[in-house]
Amino acid sequence: MKRWLGLTLLASALGSAGAEATLDGRTLRVDNPAGRWERTFPDALGPLTGPLELGSRVLLGVGPVVYDLGAGGVVAGRADLPGTVTSLDGSGGVVRVSTELGDLTERLTLEITPALSVQERVVFPPDPEVTGWLARAADAVLPGELGRAAAADPLNPFLAVREAEAARADAYAALSAVRRALSVTLPFPAWVALAARLDGAGFPAAADLALDRARRDAAARGVDPAIAVSRGALGAYGNPSGYVATLLDQRRLARAAVWMAYLRELHPRFEGGTALYARYAQALQDQGRDGEAGEWRQFSRSLRAGTLYNLGPEGLGGVRDAARLAMLALGAALLAGLLAVAVRAWRAQGQDTRALGGRYRSWLRHPLSRARRVFVAYATLPERLTLVLLAAALLAVTGGLQWVNVAGAGLQSPALTGGTYGGGWGGTQLANLPLRPGPDAALLAGLSAQLDGEDALAREQYTRAGADACARNNLGVIAQTRGDEPQARELYRAALAARPDLEAAAFNLGLNPGTPEAAFQRAYRPGTPRLCYPDQRRLTRAVTGDLSVTLRAGLSRPLTLLDDSPAGSPRLGLALLGAALLSGLLALALLLPTSALAPAQARPLIYRALGLLLPGSALLDSPWGSMLLLAWGALVAALSVSSGLILTPSLPALTLPTTQTALVTGLVLTYSLNLLAFIAAEVRHGRRLRREAAA
Repeated sequence: MKRWLGLTLLASALGSAGAEATLDGRTLRVDNPAGRWERTFPDALGPLTGPLELGSRVLLGVGPVVYDLGAGGVVAGRADLPGTVTSLDGSGGVVRVSTELGDLTERLTLEITPALSVQERVVFPPDPEVTGWLARAADAVLPGELGRAAAADPLNPFLAVREAEAARADAYAALSAVRRALSVTLPFPAWVALAARLDGAGFPAAADLALDRARRDAAARGVDPAIAVSRGALGAYGNPSGYVATLLDQRRLARAAVWMAYLRELHPRFEGGTALYARYAQALQDQGRDGEAGEWRQFSRSLRAGTLYNLGPEGLGGVRDAARLAMLALGAALLAGLLAVAVRAWRAQGQDTRALGGRYRSWLRHPLSRARRVFVAYATLPERLTLVLLAAALLAVTGGLQWVNVAGAGLQSPALTGGTYGGGWGGTQLANLPLRPGPDAALLAGLSAQLDGEDALAREQYTRAGADACARNNLGVIAQTRGDEPQARELYRAALAARPDLEAAAFNLGLNPGTPEAAFQRAYRPGTPRLCYPDQRRLTRAVTGDLSVTLRAGLSRPLTLLDDSPAGSPRLGLALLGAALLSGLLALALLLPTSALAPAQARPLIYRALGLLLPGSALLDSPWGSMLLLAWGALVAALSVSSGLILTPSLPALTLPTTQTALVTGLVLTYSLNLLAFIAAEVRHGRRLRREAAA
């Protein structure tokens, strides 16, 4: 009935005679039966589109909104859109609007009765130019023009807050302005920004109400606490974490508690959350509220479930730093071992290649014979095997670092860190993301379609996921929304049987799990079944696959490793290719016949000096040598953090004085053990020389 009423009104409005609205530059002039008026829009509001006349009403696109302008040009309605308005079309009995954001164009349908609204689900991109438009429009008004601007646009609450601040001496006028600010309809990013303004202006109760409305609007738009939010997206959504930091700096702990509760309910997995949770818990502890501090720390730890190696939402940074340290340690150990073997073989290699034309010319004259006399050929088989294992480990760690970079770039994709899936912008971002085909990618595509109301497409995607428990739960949600309760419960039970820890299926079966996601569903989406969202492990599999996939992809297309992309760097690509080449050459060296060394050549003076300087390098033919060499490499890599040679921001414990003391102590112990092993090796070498002389 509502839709037919709107169509009838629109048709009669479009057919009315005598109405005329023209846009001259940035001035809108209207001459219709309701009167004659004009209004000029400042440049700060962005491009203008239209106008479209509906009887005495005029629709005008202004930046990322469509204004419904009534008599005198006063704003009677507003539709907040996900991009800059580029066209308004009233043909065909409906009002269609096109928006543009970058290369993305969206086409939406406007409802004009009883108030201006959008028929489709609107998902706002994490772009402050779109989400912060209302606040910027209000801030652009000069103080002397504030009253006139507020009268012309009573639906912009930021103007009302400015009026409340200006009328602080008149309590009644200030509260009246605050009530007007809270009487409008806003998208949740604007509610959050408004709450910060109200809080800063000294109206905490109004700020609390604005935050509650932000939660409800976000829940209605499909924002869910199970989905991570990047720092950039959270900044575009009103920057609540930044405001919490400001409150903690001001020691306003009571207000910080309200905003932390908002983050905990709606965006618990926001980027930087671990540090902010820790800071807030410490602030509580400093006030003697140890119980609350412990509860927040426990909540922060609970977010580790489902993350990579259970390290937490930001644990990938720790893995990246650990891989860097391991790469440096293995590289130092391998370089020390190769240097020691090369120094020992130097004189014997020179003698053997003299007849072939010399150490270097022999590569041109007799390449095959020269290849048999590379310095690794003078090493024993255990020494060669140690070098091969070190090179293989270096290759794996370098590939692991590349995998971490690829996974980090994928997990930080705007498609996966916007707080929800789907929508025009989010769906396009997800479609452009190079996901690995499989159940995880199918689950993401199905969620995007289901949130947008495309159940048939969602069912098709979930079917591709096979017997995946999460997909089964979401199929059950589709069945329940269509009224098929028996099938829905059967699918929920099957999902819970496959994964007994599946929170969504347990919630849908009425088991009342005590998770933040379930509490959010009960509070802000009562009576609706809960969707299952992929955790960080599943997202990682979707964007990268495992380590073998990354290594195979990189080594099969080596030129892609040299691209300066967000997933890596040319230097890391060169390191990976170099490690792969070195591993292959050392593996081939295992097949070379061993070139004998005379006892007098086995431990030259420089080789002995290196053996003392680089622990384990002169003992590669024994397990002790490998252990000492790896321990030395690891300790040197860890100590290099304090010197700034390598950056490990996610491992701050390495820079603590106690840690540095322990590392130095370990290094001294390594050199002491190496000295004992070196003396034992010298004693054995001396006995061997005496036996050779006696023979």
